[in-house]
Amino acid sequence: MNLRLRLTLLGVGAMNSLRFAPAGLLLRCARQRVAFDGGPGAEPPPGRLAGWLVTDEQAELRSALRRSASARGVRIRAGDLDLGTVRVRRTVRVRCLPVEHTSHPAYGYRIEAGGHVVVWAPEFWEFPEWAAGADLMFAEAAAWNRPIRFRGGVGGHASVHDVADRAVRLGVRRLVLAHIGRPTLRAIDAGARPPFGEWGVEGRTYSLGFTAPDS
Repeated sequence: MNLRLRLTLLGVGAMNSLRFAPAGLLLRCARQRVAFDGGPGAEPPPGRLAGWLVTDEQAELRSALRRSASARGVRIRAGDLDLGTVRVRRTVRVRCLPVEHTSHPAYGYRIEAGGHVVVWAPEFWEFPEWAAGADLMFAEAAAWNRPIRFRGGVGGHASVHDVADRAVRLGVRRLVLAHIGRPTLRAIDAGARPPFGEWGVEGRTYSLGFTAPDS
């Protein structure tokens, strides 16, 4: 059974971005849809959702996300999710895995389908080792050439340069930078390019085809 995993960026901005909507992703496979993060201006289009997963249950946008999710009949949460079709069981496996980011628990997602791996990890201080070998990774891009450290030394944001270096070392095939902060915006405006990877584009869809075994 031939299927296609479609991943659309709903937004690519860091918190309080003046240029982009909050970083968010919509996963579609067959008739199933799952939203990841997002916020005002980065909500999934109308239609049924199998889930709305977040990387930080204590994020500043949580109230807005809860309202949007409730209007679509789901609730936001951090956790695993298995998707399937009538004929195929567990076509897509979504795994919630920890990342080092701040003083409270934060997560990223490893999406597995037909031997392919997609990673959604828009915020982290340390590059997640569990992203190794991903076919496609949507990653942190708040800082440009120096990491951003939170007050009190409780985490922060990795720099684009560090993210690109670790992605190459860990065999990530395609890196899409999808949580763009002010230092990175200044670099973009100056014509800079990441050492590896590409800037995420709001509304762009990234696709992976795969074959799922019949049940």
